[in-house]
Amino acid sequence: MSSTNFHLVTEWTIASPLEDVWRELGTPERWPEWWPSVKQVTLLRQGDERGVGAIRRMRWSTALPYELVFDMETVKVEQPFLIEGRALGELDGIGRWTLQGDEASCRVRYDWMVEVTKPWMVRLSFILRPVFRWNHGVVMERGRRGLLERLA
Repeated sequence: MSSTNFHLVTEWTIASPLEDVWRELGTPERWPEWWPSVKQVTLLRQGDERGVGAIRRMRWSTALPYELVFDMETVKVEQPFLIEGRALGELDGIGRWTLQGDEASCRVRYDWMVEVTKPWMVRLSFILRPVFRWNHGVVMERGRRGLLERLA
């Protein structure tokens, strides 16, 4: 793995039914309502009846003093267990939500396999790798807390 490639894994356990968690994660346009790091999600292209082929431009704030903007194309949906997207822009790669659960709780795993493309990030990634990992953790924790509040 080069210094610009990252495979970051986040795992959450949410005390809500699988279907409720799926509904929130499956509608990214609503993420800014509950995920503080998601500043804007704009649907650029409608997908099929499952959402495959949809492209959304996503603007994220981070725990560090920078924002990231990238397009995310939904490439695979297996309701209510899997959503996979391909990021292009200031990050390139794959993001995959995997859900398991029942009426009482849901286990969520997010795999983020990306390469940074911003020139300053590429230049400094060999030094900043631990900082980027920490930053991702903070952004995802904001999402977990927001989702818990949303579903409470």
